[in-house]
Amino acid sequence: MKTCIRRITGVAATTAAWAMVSMATALPALAQAAAPAAPTKIDSGDTAWMLTSTVIVLMMTIPGLALFYGGMVRKKNVLATVMQSFAAACLLSIVWMVVGYSIAFGDGGALNAYWGGFGKMFFSGMTKEGLFAPLAINESLFATFQMTFAIITPALIAGAVADRMKFSSFLVFITLWLVIVYAPICHWVWGGGFLGSDGVMDFAGGTVVHINSGIAGLVAALFLGRRKGYGTDNMAPHNLVLTVIGASFLWVGWFGFNGGSAGGANEAAAMAVLVTQICAAAAALAWMFSEWMVHGKPSVLGIASGAIAGLVVITPAAGFVDPKGALLMGIAGGIVCFITATGLKRMLGYDDSLDVFGIHGVGGILGAVLTGVFAVAAIGGEGKNGLLAGNPAQVGIQLWGIAATVVWCAVATFVILLVIRIVMGVRVDEQTEVEGLDVRMHGEVVP
Repeated sequence: MKTCIRRITGVAATTAAWAMVSMATALPALAQAAAPAAPTKIDSGDTAWMLTSTVIVLMMTIPGLALFYGGMVRKKNVLATVMQSFAAACLLSIVWMVVGYSIAFGDGGALNAYWGGFGKMFFSGMTKEGLFAPLAINESLFATFQMTFAIITPALIAGAVADRMKFSSFLVFITLWLVIVYAPICHWVWGGGFLGSDGVMDFAGGTVVHINSGIAGLVAALFLGRRKGYGTDNMAPHNLVLTVIGASFLWVGWFGFNGGSAGGANEAAAMAVLVTQICAAAAALAWMFSEWMVHGKPSVLGIASGAIAGLVVITPAAGFVDPKGALLMGIAGGIVCFITATGLKRMLGYDDSLDVFGIHGVGGILGAVLTGVFAVAAIGGEGKNGLLAGNPAQVGIQLWGIAATVVWCAVATFVILLVIRIVMGVRVDEQTEVEGLDVRMHGEVVP
């Protein structure tokens, strides 16, 4: 416990210092890459697969997330919602180039356990040769692949504050959040930081992407408060066809998200793709049948949400579990996320508009824990077993990674929102919320 406290205190002090100076995702093999070694020869097959993965992960945000979220809001806010995803893809690409990549994957020297420093700002000093073993791709491709993770993670938070956050404040928020929250946690897990050194297993972003965005979404939803008319007005999705199309783009893109996190065209990538499909399908069915039993009808929104929940749950485990483990994880994910996104939200009364916490936060936490349960050494390149294979200590390590992520994300997100509210305000005025963000903020409407 004392060690944990020292670490969290050290993280807070370190990050606060560089955040004042700066203010201006997902290969587990990177921890090995940090060790001194000769660069590898670039492999054309690995390069081709990683180029493909990069493209389809970007597709997850635009058009995937834009359509998924856009279909779930009311018609008067659909353009504002789609705009958030598209603008995030533009803005965060630049922020990642300027400083995000450096903090996440640079060398922080004596403070490398907590952050990567400023040595790679503006993508400076990237090698044209292959990255250190076992990655046989050049650094520009690796940085671009990681950029797509840095884009979608802050963009996910928009679903929790849909219909009520100022667009200008949203842009400032995601910029600061990427620099202060996402990039450091990315470094802790994948960039040679303390969580990776402690043995936390996160193949493609259970902690870095999903717990991170889910906790931030919950904090933001509580900070902004409920939408006007929440619980009384009809806030049903305006176009579920768009939502299903968006979910389909997300599902396909997730093969690059998880499969690409293997770092090349190899056996680990193939297994990651296989277990991703199994878990997503199982979770979609589990959510659908749960809803059918509870509410009497299986909804289109439910089965689409279940699939996303399964994709979230398998993300940290994709390179570490076998198909049987993926099946059980999917069933658990569909049921647990259904309960959280419906019953728990109603019981506690918070307005997480599009269930970011219920799916990404809860699903990410569940997936991280179950990774420590179902991991099989023969599957993962790290050679680690989980609880069922005789290594119960891995569950405790996973819980430590979850705790560190939740604490830093929650505190930092709250502080960022508080500063923005003081400086420029966070929530739209009542008239804008009533008339709709599309016409009031962007001067456009959907006919």
